[in-house]
Amino acid sequence: MTCHNCRTECKRHGKDRKGNQRFQCPECNKTFSAPRNKPLCGMTTPVEKAELVLKLLLEGNSVSSVVRLTDVHQKTILKLLVMAGEKCERIMGRHVRNVQVRDVEVDEVWAFIGKKEKRVKPDEDQNMGDCYTFVAIERHSKLVLNIAMGKRDKYTTDAFIEGLRDAIQPGCKFQITSDGFGPYKHAIPDTFGNQADYAMLIKVYQATPDGERKYSPAEVKSVEVVPVSGRPDPDRICTSIIERSNLSLRMGQRRWTRLTNAFSKKWENHAAEMMLWYTFYNFCRVHKSLRVTPAMAAGITNRVWDVRDLLAA
Repeated sequence: MTCHNCRTECKRHGKDRKGNQRFQCPECNKTFSAPRNKPLCGMTTPVEKAELVLKLLLEGNSVSSVVRLTDVHQKTILKLLVMAGEKCERIMGRHVRNVQVRDVEVDEVWAFIGKKEKRVKPDEDQNMGDCYTFVAIERHSKLVLNIAMGKRDKYTTDAFIEGLRDAIQPGCKFQITSDGFGPYKHAIPDTFGNQADYAMLIKVYQATPDGERKYSPAEVKSVEVVPVSGRPDPDRICTSIIERSNLSLRMGQRRWTRLTNAFSKKWENHAAEMMLWYTFYNFCRVHKSLRVTPAMAAGITNRVWDVRDLLAA
């Protein structure tokens, strides 16, 4: 190690509280630490350790359990999560574009940040409370085309459908199915016009008897199909694939698990884990029915990615 001022070879001078080697110049007597390797956007965490942390998060472990398993500090894990989420957002924006599609399904997944919506006060951060993730998936390749996070309102719906348009190949004729959420009725026809045949699949649930409380979903009483625009094929009106991907999300991400005390405390962490999961779902997770990843089935890539590929983006 050479002194920055004297350009003289320095001697070892013990270690600091974190165990890093210290050096001292024999001429000017200044002491300093050796420069540390920072492979991940200024973070000193080794890539192997960061990869292990993200894999554990993607397999349904909570942040607290990852702390116990890896001895990595909680703040470091959350910082890694946000960094990986930003990288995954760039991957999705770069690769999931101009995709040829045939059948698209859209849906919203509910979660909450900080507290339930009814407990959010007017003077508090309005990002707290209910948080919906809008998801669009291609039925045949199982590729997640676009995601958006926000309240379940017209503003988030419009932004979500605009992002979906950027992911789909211009001029590609396709059919799209949604649930009965009202803002879709105008957002989808106004955005895609004659390019998309659009229908709603509305499930009518049976009311539970008075006084009865149950944790399982209500029973479906009937299903109503409502064509909205174009000429949708009745045999292709379906939301089963998107609903199954919602189940994978809730089974694979601890903060999305129902009826537990696991939930997101900050908007940034929630958004980062959402981006990490869906990028992992597209590029790294082999779908059992396809025997390849959705990105491979859609022709975006020719190999199965791993978590280190996401970190290297």
